[in-house]
Amino acid sequence: MSEIALIGKKIGMTREFYRTGQLVPVTVLKMEKARVIHIINQEKRGYSAVQLGYGKIKNSKLTKAMKGYFAKKNTEAKKKLKEFKVLDVNKFKEGNEFGLEIFKDVKYVDTRSKTIGKGFAGAMKRHNFGGLRATHGVSISHRSHGSTGQRQDPGKVFKGKKMAGHMGDKLRTMQNIEIIKTDIENELLYLKGSIPGSKNSEVLVKKSVKNIDKKTIEEKILAAEQAKKTPEKKKK
Repeated sequence: MSEIALIGKKIGMTREFYRTGQLVPVTVLKMEKARVIHIINQEKRGYSAVQLGYGKIKNSKLTKAMKGYFAKKNTEAKKKLKEFKVLDVNKFKEGNEFGLEIFKDVKYVDTRSKTIGKGFAGAMKRHNFGGLRATHGVSISHRSHGSTGQRQDPGKVFKGKKMAGHMGDKLRTMQNIEIIKTDIENELLYLKGSIPGSKNSEVLVKKSVKNIDKKTIEEKILAAEQAKKTPEKKKK
């Protein structure tokens, strides 16, 4: 069931304490339930996938086409629709809903969210440039990025050149973030560390793509407690 993803809202950051007294900073996400709107078969489209709907939206804000689509599917209107490729579509049925229970046995997840927009930024802030010299002939251009192009040939600035420009407001994926705890009753997900994005921004959460062998904090604490219980061999 972990092939699909959930969308949550970033509430903010707090901290969690373990029984050993260890403090861990966490990001709290308010997760939304996903509903299966449409099942895509291999025979019709050439791939098997499920279309999930997230969030609530007023009918007045829908186009006629989308009103007809949701009426045909006999389901309430959803704000966002997303497709996820799955290996076995037989696990899913139109109208089914999924919540935090899909992360029951999952230790690490990947998140995708938009970074905080910083507006127009110079090369020093945007790309961590050192700037020009503070004295010795440099006049009113201490924080500039210096030369950006060549001479007559090729006579242009290449694409991707690090220069001043719009900073932030870009989609970023964070991989292998540990799940500290889940509160299914209140639909809250606690993830270790910080996640890009401002408060109330949307965060897509899915099972980690990579196979992670590292231990979680809870597993490390249990291993340390077990090591204390085992008696040491007496020296000869």
